[in-house]
Amino acid sequence: MRLKHLFAIVLFTVLGGCAAFAPQEALQGHGDPARWKAHKQQTEALDGWQINGKVGIRAPRDSGSGTLFWLQRRDYFDIRLSGPLGRGASRLTGHRGEVVLEVANQGRYQAASPEALLEEQMGWRLPVSHLIWWVRGLPAPDSRSRLTLDGDSRLARLEQDDWQVDYLSYAEQNGYWLPQRIKLHGHDLDVTLVIKDWQPRRLGQ
Repeated sequence: MRLKHLFAIVLFTVLGGCAAFAPQEALQGHGDPARWKAHKQQTEALDGWQINGKVGIRAPRDSGSGTLFWLQRRDYFDIRLSGPLGRGASRLTGHRGEVVLEVANQGRYQAASPEALLEEQMGWRLPVSHLIWWVRGLPAPDSRSRLTLDGDSRLARLEQDDWQVDYLSYAEQNGYWLPQRIKLHGHDLDVTLVIKDWQPRRLGQ
């Protein structure tokens, strides 16, 4: 009995260890996994950027388009939308644990997460915390994902947490290949991002 008990403990430990180190990413497509790994490591190092572009949103309550400005400095973000859905200007700022949404002619709202604020005030169930990764052409690291690589070993499609993200084009900026046109499809929400100007910046540790 003792030997059986010991064997069970060892087996559980081995299997548990395998589960703990199971890969979060399932790769498919025509790309080279080694090239993808190198691209991912380089892009993950970016912890600052400025983006200018356009955003289109289709939601059950309303749809529209507008301009996008996104400033990221490590954990701090400043995302501004001008003109979408006839709501005027909206600004989402903050960092982990404290987020503020300002909507023109409506007011100022605060919450612990950007997802909660957008759903409550705008009716959008948008994973903003994942977008910080997705906009760089990377899967968010805290959940499983299915990746389809293109011929250049960059993301062509990402499936994660009930969202599908299609990367339609990339542009090179300061030695980084970054998404230029992205389509996101979630439950009752479709978002198209067209990035006209990428200004990536590595702020360091």
